[in-house]
Amino acid sequence: MIFIKIILGVDHQGIKIKDSIIEYLKKNAINVECSELKNFDADDYPDFALDVCKKVLNENCLGILICGSGIGMSIAANKVKGIKCARVFDENDAFTAKNHNGANIIAFGINLDLEKIYKIIDTFIATKSPCEERHLRRIKKIDKIEQGLYDEL
Repeated sequence: MIFIKIILGVDHQGIKIKDSIIEYLKKNAINVECSELKNFDADDYPDFALDVCKKVLNENCLGILICGSGIGMSIAANKVKGIKCARVFDENDAFTAKNHNGANIIAFGINLDLEKIYKIIDTFIATKSPCEERHLRRIKKIDKIEQGLYDEL
């Protein structure tokens, strides 16, 4: 059995579905740890994104970020070196994010119904990391861009 750990971060909008997601993950034997930052009515999604990113990198695990749309969380997360966060809308996005792009975090908004969210999470967890040369080549280019070393145009 493969040990899977998910770090979950939600802002004041994501809190609406946080408990359902935690319950779902635990029911499916997925170890879930939540950001320890406190939620309040005017909390700021970049704080939760940064907290989750640090934990994902330190613990070499996967992350899930939830805000109103998933856009702000994904933008903030992608500012952290070593993070590849994709805002996903369906299972195909989750598969492609991880298998083609090496995503270690997904982000989505609260506008999705829970059954769809569960399918997205299941797909993200079950999908293998990239192994095809074309995907690995592209990911290396992304890493070079992140390091300021890519100038192959």
